[in-house]
Amino acid sequence: MRQAQSLLKRAALASTLLLAIPSIAEEIPTGAPDQAGMSAERLQRITEHMNDAVAQGTMVGGQGMIARDGRVVYNQAYGQLDREKGVSMPEDAIYRIYSMTKPITAVALMMLYEEGRFHLNDPLAMYLPELANLKVAASTANATAAGASDGTTSTGGDAGDASKEGEVFSPARQPTVRDLLRHTAGMTYGLFGNTEVDKLYREAEIWAATDIKTFVERLGTVPLQYEPGTRWHYSVAVDVQGRLVEVLSGQSFGEFLQERIFEPLDMPDTSFVLPTDKLDRLAQLYSPEGTSAGRDDPWQRSASTTLVVADASLSSGYLKGDRFESGGGGLLSTSRDYMRFCQMLIQGGELDGVRLLSPKTIKLMSRDHLGDIPGLWRARGDGFGLGFAVSLDRGAIGEIGTDGTYSWGGAAGTRFWIDPKENMVGIFMVQSIPHQTRLRNEFMQLMYQAVTTSYVEK
Repeated sequence: MRQAQSLLKRAALASTLLLAIPSIAEEIPTGAPDQAGMSAERLQRITEHMNDAVAQGTMVGGQGMIARDGRVVYNQAYGQLDREKGVSMPEDAIYRIYSMTKPITAVALMMLYEEGRFHLNDPLAMYLPELANLKVAASTANATAAGASDGTTSTGGDAGDASKEGEVFSPARQPTVRDLLRHTAGMTYGLFGNTEVDKLYREAEIWAATDIKTFVERLGTVPLQYEPGTRWHYSVAVDVQGRLVEVLSGQSFGEFLQERIFEPLDMPDTSFVLPTDKLDRLAQLYSPEGTSAGRDDPWQRSASTTLVVADASLSSGYLKGDRFESGGGGLLSTSRDYMRFCQMLIQGGELDGVRLLSPKTIKLMSRDHLGDIPGLWRARGDGFGLGFAVSLDRGAIGEIGTDGTYSWGGAAGTRFWIDPKENMVGIFMVQSIPHQTRLRNEFMQLMYQAVTTSYVEK
């Protein structure tokens, strides 16, 4: 009976969505830069800079896209899709966006929040009993938090007190849903560091799980690295969000994203698995010589700027579909698709007559939720919301930009920025992992220098 009711609800939802989707998808229009308060001549500096990076071998290929006032004013591909095959980078290239998956996952979860399925301050165990009564590893509880691999700093950090390895204690409170969204749940990644808890993640083979349910079950057998709510620490929390979406919606995570986000927003090239007829559009993945980015050891970096073809195992899951649907880093997408997602956000949760979220929810997600909670990666002026990094004070940060901009990036060097005050979105795509250049930051710098009319009051 319950299953039949669920099927009826899903059928009704599908009918509603079909009515909401325009019969002919409307592309985000293009516009002249000067009509959007930007200089075409100054935008050309981006192209020249990135073409120089290709010529110098800093990157093989990539793409930049900028929209202002709802119109695309810059869209340029650079270099090659595949250097070894001599294929130029097309504008519809498909990229591994890694942690740019995270904001999409946050939107999915907040859609269910708007339906009254949970409260942000609810303990995780209310919905995921396998994460009940989590303990904290004594060896890492007071260790220095590591930075974000796709944020702005290194992934180093204090490994903790080895004399306390094997000891655990009960935290003052258990992690909440909001902790997942703002990376304060006390979890880690297992990939970027070598603390006792990182090692336990690898021993539990959480990354070898073939579905999110198994992933979370294995996670529940490992202690937390920090007490919940005491540190910002980049972690697997967003993958747990994906499992929460499954439990709350009654659908697989991939089904939910497809039916509730990708189809309504007309994002046909965004998926966890690449269809065979799109294989020729997948950008080749590269790695700096002497580095590694596997799941069995901490990621290793090098001083080399020489890019070589990345280990094929890093791409096999996208082709075979033999890994779990990672809400933290598993999606493929195009600049065009991701721009549609960003335009939905900057327009207050709506695009082309399809509304995913309320403007009030977008405001909540894009404000700082950390306050004084520390994290090694946090420069003065930076904060974190529910799924995004948030720029609080550009003067304290010391680089060009706008207070209130929210953004995030991916481990292969991709990044996006949403600037509500300047009504501007920037997207930068590139494919080298672990990423060791400043190209995405340089793209942002060059994007802002092209603004000739600012909407921000002095």
